[in-house]
Amino acid sequence: MQLVIDDLAFSYSSVPVLKDVSLSLDGCKLVSILGPNGVGKSTLIHCINKILKPTRGCVMLDGEDVKDISVKEMAKKVGYVPYMANDTFPLTVVDTVLMGRHPYSSWGSLNDDLDAVYDALRSLGISHLSMRIFNELSAGQHQKVVLARGIVQEPKILLLDEPTSNLDVRHQMEVTALLKKLAVEKGILILMISHDINIAAKYSDEIIMMHGGMIYATGTPKEVITPENLGTVYGVECDVIDCDGHPHVILKEPLAVPDEV
Repeated sequence: MQLVIDDLAFSYSSVPVLKDVSLSLDGCKLVSILGPNGVGKSTLIHCINKILKPTRGCVMLDGEDVKDISVKEMAKKVGYVPYMANDTFPLTVVDTVLMGRHPYSSWGSLNDDLDAVYDALRSLGISHLSMRIFNELSAGQHQKVVLARGIVQEPKILLLDEPTSNLDVRHQMEVTALLKKLAVEKGILILMISHDINIAAKYSDEIIMMHGGMIYATGTPKEVITPENLGTVYGVECDVIDCDGHPHVILKEPLAVPDEV
């Protein structure tokens, strides 16, 4: 599925958050969206999945404007895993993941839906958790179950809002590597918001770097993650070295900010 964003803008009341955002993506790959807090990363993916309506511009999926796609059809095309899951009911892992099959549910579909659920659990290596209570899992297990619920929708595009934010370094790397693998195995375009530049650089096929509500740079990790770009976008001085073919950032000092007049 091809995702095309054309001249997108969005404002909360009179405060502009996104402006002049244009982008074209397709293929089965992992794309990380980087940028400091408040630059519009979450707002961008919320415009893609119809949570928010753009002030200007459009989002196209295979040539069709998302505003013309029904909610149920969108759920078959685009999966979304929010920053923080608010599940509070004591459901088993199977029942939690089964919720992701809602767009496909019909009379007599339960067996097919369960097959899809167990396939997603196997893909993430968590079949052994199937009958555990979701609320009793560790943070790493919890995150994998939420990802399984997104995958079981069988979307062509999967949007993830900081999927590793509550995980330790090992689990951050494990989950991100798994996402890269799943993109190819499941034929999905995965867009992931991340605040860990080095993990994004290690596993992503492409990087989108945002600054001031706009897309500042796009390309491969080597093309985007440079001292100059990081200085402008994050306001830090750093060195970028090669580590097994991937850029690796070594932070030095914050750049001086001019005094306000």
